[in-house]
Amino acid sequence: MSAILMHQRRNRHEHVLVFAGTGEGPGIVQSLLDRGFRVSVSVVSQAAARGFAAMSLQGLHVGAFPSQQSLADHLATQAVTCVVDATHPFALRISADLQFTCSTGHPWLIRYERPDHGAVDHGLLATIDDLARCPLSGHRLLLAVGARQLHAAVAAAHLAGAVVHARVLPTPEAIRKAGAAGLSGDQLAVLRPGAGERPGALEAALCHRWKISDVLCRQSGGAADGLWSRLCADGSMRLWKLKRPHARLDVDVVHSVNALCRLLNANTAGPQAGAYNGGQ
Repeated sequence: MSAILMHQRRNRHEHVLVFAGTGEGPGIVQSLLDRGFRVSVSVVSQAAARGFAAMSLQGLHVGAFPSQQSLADHLATQAVTCVVDATHPFALRISADLQFTCSTGHPWLIRYERPDHGAVDHGLLATIDDLARCPLSGHRLLLAVGARQLHAAVAAAHLAGAVVHARVLPTPEAIRKAGAAGLSGDQLAVLRPGAGERPGALEAALCHRWKISDVLCRQSGGAADGLWSRLCADGSMRLWKLKRPHARLDVDVVHSVNALCRLLNANTAGPQAGAYNGGQ
């Protein structure tokens, strides 16, 4: 019996390519490897690639694809049978490119969607521009929305009358974009979410130092989203969230690693696009 099980686990023909852009990436990939899938990984940076260094991968691609054609060529060259889009919910370009490239169903595309953290509807903003119409006059606002949207968030917050501070990642690009948005000195904190021995302690100290009354983060479903939800619930700060983009209805969506593995196991013969949405 054990020999049969080992044969089933180790001799799958599927080649799963995981586009990993969040902290859950290594866990997703390791779970697929443990179940016997052949797995490759694509990440944007060398820093992200380090999380997969010790894994027995079919391949590891580092860097953005310059065009949809280069992406399609990569999938064809690697003989990929299934693509798992586990990129950040706000990484819209790569998700759109994957949806276009896999639109024929070959390879099969599955979207790994992080679960939502709690947020009241009136605290959700559809766009950054909506921040300008929020009641923030005289409020001390901390922006935790990522460097890419920081310039627009600062402009909207100033229109709303807020005193603005921000937290950005410790990367040259993030610091440069913060400076371009007019943030420097005591207006800016450079740190990774959850850094330190007690996750959230540095963020809580920042909010206390800056006398923060409001926080804006993205509804990403990740660690940073959960951290700000917890800190604002425990304190006296109001939490605003930039609403995550909706997943497309014609793409299979899962919300957990177990659901992903069950779907792959149940559909080894091919995709059933749109037939599986919201698995836990």
